[in-house]
Amino acid sequence: MKRRAVCAALVLAGVSLWCVPAWAQDPIHKMGRGVVNVLTGWIELPKQIHLGSQEDNPVIGVGSGLFKGVGLTVLRSGVGIYEALTFPLPYPKNYASPYEQMELNDYAWEE
Repeated sequence: MKRRAVCAALVLAGVSLWCVPAWAQDPIHKMGRGVVNVLTGWIELPKQIHLGSQEDNPVIGVGSGLFKGVGLTVLRSGVGIYEALTFPLPYPKNYASPYEQMELNDYAWEE
């Protein structure tokens, strides 16, 4: 009986090392990132206008910042909705941030 218990323990230990790691808080982080970006995606608009106004020609910078801000607001809010709705799914790979592929920060207030 003792031998079976040791064998069962070894099998369980081997299987636990072989299995895919647990989700831990990755789905929750994905959902949180999505909800935060839905609620704060609008920050991209004034942020991009401000960054545009600091260029060599502020008038053109404000105009381009306005267009870029509107685009990033729509993008960040749309991706946020997607992430909030699909948080249990490990896509992209291992809950990676889709903003990494677009070379953007996870949140609008980060530089």
